[in-house]
Amino acid sequence: MDMHHAASPVRLIAIDMDGTLLDPTHSITPRVKQAITRARAHGVQVVLASGRPVAGMAPYLQELGIAGEQDYCIACNGSVVERISDGHRVVEYPLSHDDFQFCAGIARALGVHFQAMDGQRLYTTSRDISPYTVLDSHLSNMPLSYRAVDEIDPSMQFIKLMMIDEPAVLDAAIQRLPSALTERFAVLKSAAFFLEIFDHRAGKGPSLQKLAEQLGIDRSQVMAIGDQENDLTMLQFAGTSVAMGNAVDAVKQTALHHTATNAEDGVALAIERLVLAQ
Repeated sequence: MDMHHAASPVRLIAIDMDGTLLDPTHSITPRVKQAITRARAHGVQVVLASGRPVAGMAPYLQELGIAGEQDYCIACNGSVVERISDGHRVVEYPLSHDDFQFCAGIARALGVHFQAMDGQRLYTTSRDISPYTVLDSHLSNMPLSYRAVDEIDPSMQFIKLMMIDEPAVLDAAIQRLPSALTERFAVLKSAAFFLEIFDHRAGKGPSLQKLAEQLGIDRSQVMAIGDQENDLTMLQFAGTSVAMGNAVDAVKQTALHHTATNAEDGVALAIERLVLAQ
């Protein structure tokens, strides 16, 4: 018997944003929008799961009409799961001022740019601000401030911390990350130039699992689509996992299904084939 036809019908689709849902110009193509609209018309729940904060996801949630009473989004690599209608947080794993100081010190020692995000603002401790920090401020829909490490208020909490740099510089730093950092936090890339640092209990997979349980949806009925390391736990959890054509090798090796790139309507093709055609 062909296992693919025996699989449970998909009731929830979790979709990464950058490199997956969004094309290289950070837009949702008409075909992708249509596939998501059709899936939702069939009663399938669509959940965007991103390294971005909610503010950086909001315009796309609006564009897709994902704004119902029981619609949710997974933000900040799963450190936040928010009900979109009222902002109620189902999951929240903030990081402390101590965490911030510890990571900022390691970034400085490794010679890479560092940034921290609270609910309102993106802070960089790098006086010469990285162009990737400017890009992230734009993607995240968050104003940007330079602050020296000792200017950060000790009462502040952060939704995520990041090391950012030119891909070659960042990869060299990742090779030298001290075990003290990787034991204390989850550390995963969300793009060639972004290294995300967040609470071990968070992650797109664990947060997707919590949300599916709350919605009464079994993992066999969950589909996930992604392209980067921070999508791996989500793909491992989902009964139907899809790697984008532009995905990193680890994602292609993990996913059961492969689709086209984010420049070629990969998300639409996957939904059409694995959800709408069933």
